[in-house]
Amino acid sequence: MDMRKSKKRIHSATQRLRILSRVFCICLILILSYAVISSGAVKTTCNYSPEFEKAVAVIKKYEGLHRNKGILVGYGHKILAGEPYKRNQNLSEAEADKLLRSDLAKLCAKYRSFGKDSLLLSALAYNCGIGVVAKSTMYKNLLNGNRDIKKSYLAHCKYRGKTLNQLRRRRIEEFETLFIPD
Repeated sequence: MDMRKSKKRIHSATQRLRILSRVFCICLILILSYAVISSGAVKTTCNYSPEFEKAVAVIKKYEGLHRNKGILVGYGHKILAGEPYKRNQNLSEAEADKLLRSDLAKLCAKYRSFGKDSLLLSALAYNCGIGVVAKSTMYKNLLNGNRDIKKSYLAHCKYRGKTLNQLRRRRIEEFETLFIPD
């Protein structure tokens, strides 16, 4: 008899934990959605700002739609553990666009404290990664309130130590398109 009561208590506790974890996930999704929308880079979940659209266009232009590219899918999304994507998976243009916008919106939320420079930082982080951005001179200058960042932004045109012309063109276009002067 005691064993049955014990099993019922364990079962009941397990159910409560499942419910709490679902509530936690829903709350987290709502908080992240609010953060992205209130960042200023994204107006609503479907109506993006003109600046955001410009960033999407530049990224699409230089990334291209990845087909059978190993750990990259869509417009350069790196597959992470636990995601529903598989290596060499080909996404439709609509799926790739949705994924790009989602990734870019998350980056905008991360850098929203930088105001009008958040989209520029997000575009660079989309291509190079947030770790590279965090170590960059440009990022440190922005943290110190110095917006004279063109030279340090354009310096991010190397791959494995070599300057690549296409990366240089991309950085120039990103900067000219997304940098908002004072």
